[in-house]
Amino acid sequence: MDYVLRRATPEDAEAIVLMHTAAHEESYGHLLSPGFFAERRRSIPERVARRRPYLDVPHPRIFAEDANGEVVGLADAGPPRHEDSPFPLELYSIFVLARAQGSGLGKALLEAALGDSPAYLWVLEENVKAQAFYRRQGFTFDGGRGNLPPEWESVPELRMVRDRLRS
Repeated sequence: MDYVLRRATPEDAEAIVLMHTAAHEESYGHLLSPGFFAERRRSIPERVARRRPYLDVPHPRIFAEDANGEVVGLADAGPPRHEDSPFPLELYSIFVLARAQGSGLGKALLEAALGDSPAYLWVLEENVKAQAFYRRQGFTFDGGRGNLPPEWESVPELRMVRDRLRS
């Protein structure tokens, strides 16, 4: 299947939030409570309003559309959010809907967001599928540990780093 990658704009906020919501349910359905997902669906209008200015920045906010113009993936990177960051570039998130996984789209999104720059990311400790994807892209665990905020049910996460692009 063919995909078009492009930089997100504030006008894309609703489509991106809807896709992100679906991706969270697909990826984290076994890790977070049903109440968490109910709240995410309830808060879609507020999240769209918050996302619009977030998409109006110079940092990579990349998404992928399928042949029908539906958003099926996204990648988001920028300056580190933590003072002890190992590199000046953080991959904030990358998601590909299940129907587009295995197509190479995840790798294309990662490359569009990070290029060959050294970078780091946080991955849920129990998300072994994502961890395997990141390892294939040259990321390794560096010992960093943390927890998502309480509104994300304090799920444990691990830090992975990539000091250079590996083939």
